[in-house]
Amino acid sequence: MTDWFSFASADLLPRLNEGLWMSVRLIVPSVAFGLVLGIALGGARAYGPRWVQRLGDGFVAVFRGTPLVCQLFVLYFGLPNVGIYLEPYAAAVLGFTLCTAAYQSEYVRGGLKATRKGQFLAAQALGFSTFGALVWVVIPQAIRRALPGIGNEIIYLIKYSSLAYVVTCVELTGQGKIVASQTFRFTEVFLVVGMYYLALVSLATVALRHVEKRLAIPGFGGL
Repeated sequence: MTDWFSFASADLLPRLNEGLWMSVRLIVPSVAFGLVLGIALGGARAYGPRWVQRLGDGFVAVFRGTPLVCQLFVLYFGLPNVGIYLEPYAAAVLGFTLCTAAYQSEYVRGGLKATRKGQFLAAQALGFSTFGALVWVVIPQAIRRALPGIGNEIIYLIKYSSLAYVVTCVELTGQGKIVASQTFRFTEVFLVVGMYYLALVSLATVALRHVEKRLAIPGFGGL
């Protein structure tokens, strides 16, 4: 037991904390950019011209239909073949952003389709442009409906971030793999890594529930 605490305090936890910081740096911008892109993409697929809808559908089909690890390999190892070089961190954030945006757009599109068309027409009757009606009237209602799915995708993204090490971006899982390979204490190391991810997901779940309560409309039930 003494040996375990010495190992954890001197080697394991400092390395995992370093990896945790990198994971947070991956997750936060990927969630933010992915959500913005997903909302824009969902709105374009629901209300855009036919050719825009087709492009959006093609984007979603590619990024939902291929494994994320393959997308990361293409971004980091494939793009240099056409003269585009990305740092490991940039490749990981870009891959996570594009992948999560494809899923988020489906939740947003579903929320938009569930919003009555009369809301859109009423906003136009009040003088809103098509873009203004979408941004200020329809999309806020759609986001409320889509929020449980959006939150679920954010939680998935927290766990997706463990794939960053395949493009040499050493985050939480990558640091755990390095320590385990050096010490051959795979069981103990990855039990602790799993606890780190459980803590991250738990914090995200609490935050998302708080957001749902804040966005709920009194008298109209929960989200």
